[in-house]
Amino acid sequence: MKKYGKKIWFFPDGDRPPFGDSPLKGHESVVVLNPNEKDAEIKITFYYEDKEPVMTDAITVEAQRVRCMKTHEEKYFGDKTQPLETQYAMKVESTEPIIVQYGRLDSRQVNLAYYTVMGYGFDE
Repeated sequence: MKKYGKKIWFFPDGDRPPFGDSPLKGHESVVVLNPNEKDAEIKITFYYEDKEPVMTDAITVEAQRVRCMKTHEEKYFGDKTQPLETQYAMKVESTEPIIVQYGRLDSRQVNLAYYTVMGYGFDE
């Protein structure tokens, strides 16, 4: 059976916005789609301008499921949640091919902005 996706993904522009006062709270998300037949174990490495990289513990994305993880959620990132307004990049590594998307909702202004981007993905 054909497998879809890539095992390694890079996102060079991470920057967690504050929650803000709007009903739609500012956040950023890492969205992982596993359309394949086997569960995927992923790890995320965060890179910074002024400190050493940090890696999350393994996060399971079940077969044929999607997981949306906000970078401030301890249930996914533990003590590696991202601080407000910190510039970083990230690498997502998986045991199985996956598809990864990054999204940010910035509600610091009245005309809030939301955007998503696909990362740069490749196989080992």
